[in-house]
Amino acid sequence: MGGADGKVFTLAQVSEHNERKDCWLIINGKVYDMTKFLEDHPGGDEVLLSATGKDATGDFEDVGHSDSARDMMDQFCVGEIDVSTIPKKTKHKPSTQSHYNQDKTSEFIVKLLQFLVPLAILGLAVGIPIYTKSF
Repeated sequence: MGGADGKVFTLAQVSEHNERKDCWLIINGKVYDMTKFLEDHPGGDEVLLSATGKDATGDFEDVGHSDSARDMMDQFCVGEIDVSTIPKKTKHKPSTQSHYNQDKTSEFIVKLLQFLVPLAILGLAVGIPIYTKSF
């Protein structure tokens, strides 16, 4: 088992460490005590504090941290997370019955424009000569 001395924490335990004086994060299955690094974090302490109480792996990976930043993490590792305590992410499934049909609406708009644009051009073709003759 990896981590610091094989300690395993639950999400509830890690979530208790969610303030400036005591800040823990979960990244890639490991638990990190980031309290001493808050002031030095290039993105600011608020970024780290906002990632407490959840699996922050996605947030961490989205930023694109350097290899040196990844190497630095080892010194902050205090254990591992019991992954069974982290809720599974559910993907949004759109309803099969949509109240708004994009295809039919788009088709209607296209047909309306196919009618109105030539009508507007015809109106300008007739209207401009009549308007300019009145001056």
